[in-house]
Amino acid sequence: MKPKIYIDGQEGTTGLQIYDRLAAREDIELLAIEGELRKDETRRAQLMNQADLVFLCLPDDAARRAVELVDNHRTKIIDASTAHRTAPGWAYGFPELRGRRGRILGARRVANPGCHATGFLAGAAPLVELGVLPEDYPLTCYSLTGYSGGGKKMIAQYEGEKTADLYSPRTYGLDLNHKHLPEMTAQAGLRLPPVFCPIVDNYYKGMETVVMLHNGLLRGKPTAADIQEMLDAYYDGQALVQVMPSGESPGQLAANAMAGRDDLRLYVRGNEERTLVIALLDNLGKGAAGAAVQNMNLLLGFEETAGLNL
Repeated sequence: MKPKIYIDGQEGTTGLQIYDRLAAREDIELLAIEGELRKDETRRAQLMNQADLVFLCLPDDAARRAVELVDNHRTKIIDASTAHRTAPGWAYGFPELRGRRGRILGARRVANPGCHATGFLAGAAPLVELGVLPEDYPLTCYSLTGYSGGGKKMIAQYEGEKTADLYSPRTYGLDLNHKHLPEMTAQAGLRLPPVFCPIVDNYYKGMETVVMLHNGLLRGKPTAADIQEMLDAYYDGQALVQVMPSGESPGQLAANAMAGRDDLRLYVRGNEERTLVIALLDNLGKGAAGAAVQNMNLLLGFEETAGLNL
């Protein structure tokens, strides 16, 4: 029997992207809610409890309430909101980080990572785990994203009649309390949150997240080449995270280079004194819907990359 899947919040950007990846699959059954009942809690609860797996593509408070509507011990949940990314009892859905795939496989509740957090953790978390990056290192990170990360309202703003400021990159989160910071800190095993600067720009999707390191403050004082070797070994055999050889990048990296793909590429560049660890991904792919489908595949026993854009 095919597993039944329900997307709660399918009309949002992430929900639509998940649906696009699942609609053509013949190994699952997608449950659909009647248009006039999509906000009806009773009907939503019925579908969620019929499903083998539910995606929550909702605001944080609505996601917390949706979890309460599942009253059986069979339905598995993948939450794409921020609500449960550091919550006890929830597996963090970044399978490529050490030990996480096993936790996901045994879980009923999985928190899908944030897009900026995915780019940050791809480089920072392994270096903490390997003992190279001290837990109290004063990390600095900036991250460029396409405007689709802001949801329907921002998409309409950019794709309508633009004001002058929308033609240039815009730094936001200036209070340094971006909603992804708790998971970035906790899931990397850091004691100090990074100084994190997100930037939205005039392109639809794609993300470039850059972690900047002073090598002399790292344990063992590795060079950029050493760090590349460490990350390459860490991700060896992973289908969806690749560390790119030093000769395989131009002098510039475009933030939208991975648009339309569900994998992530890491570039390590620098010298003996300073290092950049650069993650390129699609904020709607490995940063959202692609990661959610990857986690679904793991939870339901499918090939991990099934239905993904690679």
